[in-house]
Amino acid sequence: MPATLQAALLGIVQGATEFLPVSSSAHLILARAFFGFDGDRFGLAFDVACHVGTLVAVLIYFRRELMDMIAAVPHLFDPARDANARLIWLLVIGTLPAVAAGLLFKHQIEDSLRTPLVAAIMLALGSIVFLVAERTGAKTRSDGTLTFAEAVWIGCAQAVALVPGVSRSGITISAALLMGLRRPDAARFIFLLAIPAILGAAASEGPHLLKAGMDSEAAALFAIGVVTSAVVGYVVVRFLIRFLATHSLDVFAWYRLALAAVTFAWLAR
Repeated sequence: MPATLQAALLGIVQGATEFLPVSSSAHLILARAFFGFDGDRFGLAFDVACHVGTLVAVLIYFRRELMDMIAAVPHLFDPARDANARLIWLLVIGTLPAVAAGLLFKHQIEDSLRTPLVAAIMLALGSIVFLVAERTGAKTRSDGTLTFAEAVWIGCAQAVALVPGVSRSGITISAALLMGLRRPDAARFIFLLAIPAILGAAASEGPHLLKAGMDSEAAALFAIGVVTSAVVGYVVVRFLIRFLATHSLDVFAWYRLALAAVTFAWLAR
C-alpha cells in the first residue's frame, strides 16, 4: 500500500475515533499491527500530528463557545458572576490530573503500554465502564452544575485515558454520566476538555519533531494525516453531539468488546 494512502487511512482512523468513545490510540496501534504499516514512519509523532488535525476540528466546531470564553477572560477572577469564566476554571482544573500523569508516566506508557495486547484489554475493560455508567447515572444535570471537585474527578478519568484503549472521550463521558450529567452536556464538556489535552500532547512532541527534522516526503505524509483527521473529526463531532442526545453508549461498548475479541484472536494466532 502506498505511503500516502497509509497516511490518509491513519488520518481517517484518527479523525473517526478521537471523539467516538472507542479509543483513537488503540485503533492507530491496531491498524499498524493488522496491516503492517511502518511503525517508524507512522509512530507516535505521526499520531500527535493527526491529533492536531482533530484539534482543528473541535476548535472550529466549538468556535462560538471558545469566543465566549475568550470574552470572559476579564472576569476570570469573578467566576460566580460569569458562567464562561467559571467554565474556564473547570477546564483548567480538569486538565491538571492529565498534565501530572503525563509528566510522571509519559515514558513508561510510550515504552511499555503502546501494544495490541494492552489496547485490547483496555478496550474490554472500558466497555464495562460504559455499560455501568449508562445504567447507574441519573442523566438529569447540566454541565453548568459541575463542581470544581467533580472537574478534578473527570480530569482523573482523562488521565487514565493516557493508556491506549481507554478512550479519552469514553472514560470522561462515563465519569460525567456517573455524576448525573445529561449525555449532550457531558459530551460538550469533555470535548472542550480535550482541547488543552491535545494541545499539551502536541507541545510535548513538537520540540522532538523540530529537532529531528523531516524531509519533504515525511512532511507531505504528516500533512495528509492532519488534513484527513481534521475533516473526518469535524464530521464525527457533529454526529456524536446529536447522537448522544437520544442514544446511549451501548453501541460503542459492544463494538469495543467485539474489537477486543478480534484482537485477542489475532494475537493468539
